[in-house]
Amino acid sequence: MKAARLRLLLLGCALLLLAPAVRGCGPGRVVGSRRRPPRKLVPLAYKQFSPNVPEKTLGASGRYEGKIARNSERFKELTPNYNPDIIFKDEENTGADRLMTQRCKDRLNSLAISVMNQWPGVKLRVTEGWDEDGHHSEESLHYEGRAVDITTSDRDRNKYGMLARLAVEAGFDWVYYESKAHIHCSVKSEHSAAAKTGGCFPARALATLENGTKIPLWALTPGQRIQAMDEEGHLIYSEFLTFLDKAPLMHTAFHIIETQDPPRRLTLTAAHLLFVGDNATTPMKAVFASQVHPGQYVLATEGTDLQPARVTAVSKQMDIGAYAPLTSHGTVVVDEVVASCFALVQEQHLAQLAFWPLRLYHSLTGGHRTQPEGVHWYSALLYHLGQMLLASDSFHPLATAQFDS
Repeated sequence: MKAARLRLLLLGCALLLLAPAVRGCGPGRVVGSRRRPPRKLVPLAYKQFSPNVPEKTLGASGRYEGKIARNSERFKELTPNYNPDIIFKDEENTGADRLMTQRCKDRLNSLAISVMNQWPGVKLRVTEGWDEDGHHSEESLHYEGRAVDITTSDRDRNKYGMLARLAVEAGFDWVYYESKAHIHCSVKSEHSAAAKTGGCFPARALATLENGTKIPLWALTPGQRIQAMDEEGHLIYSEFLTFLDKAPLMHTAFHIIETQDPPRRLTLTAAHLLFVGDNATTPMKAVFASQVHPGQYVLATEGTDLQPARVTAVSKQMDIGAYAPLTSHGTVVVDEVVASCFALVQEQHLAQLAFWPLRLYHSLTGGHRTQPEGVHWYSALLYHLGQMLLASDSFHPLATAQFDS
């Protein structure tokens, strides 16, 4: 019964993929047809917050991770914001209000543009940013540089409801019309936001083309053939189809797998699948990168062959960019180590089967079109359908952070 439901699911996915190609053969938009009007922005009401859940929950900005002090290791997570289009009150004269996480800075800079577009001549004003003096409530996200209190430069309180709405549109993870005097905005931690990429490699990671050239993942274009592994465990060249996730500027948390004999260093996210064995002779199976530990073996390239390489160290680090390439064979060699193209679900064969409609679509259309940033819509669709067909323990714990936050 489950197999029949899976076949039906795959057929439905195939039809969804082929529909755009069929529509693409038509005459285009009918002359005289009505364009959809731009969405009207509705101001937040006093004491309203968006999303409509508590601030420190998964669906909003997430849990409090601890106060950041100037002499703490985490102080390096904060970055100053010198945007001239933002006015910082900085009543402490320490520059503290300018310090914030990169995610908060990006959202604030985006909001500054929206404010100037909404009210020409008016700027965004920050009254509170990072707090090092304990002026806020216990476990306030101000202590981590993840929250700001804002107004407009003219301090016109009639604008604050719309200011809150603009903050929501700018990408803040939680916005609260907290006071008649300001709007409170906060974001997820860098670590929590990084988890949302699911399964990826950093932008600088290298794939190998058929002519032997090493190429960074961000530079791959559909149709190129890159090193991968077939079902029999042989080194081959497989066609690169698309990115299942593409986030060029995202600060992402990665696991680093280091080996010897041969020495290799692979960087990938926790929920990505990697082929691992308990010793050099046992069959390799796909496991999450977060489950790999020293003493196990991964598959590394050595010339034109694959050979087991013993894992000597596993560590974590933040890096820029996140790319998840999909090949025809569902595997990819990155930095001379074999990995899966898939993540979140620990079933390589099931994932390869589930992506058959997407491979069919690319074979019929070529699929050589500019790909937008973010998670591929087909990946997101499969995850939500998988929730209906698979047990919850089939997913990596980060799957929830990936799609439900």
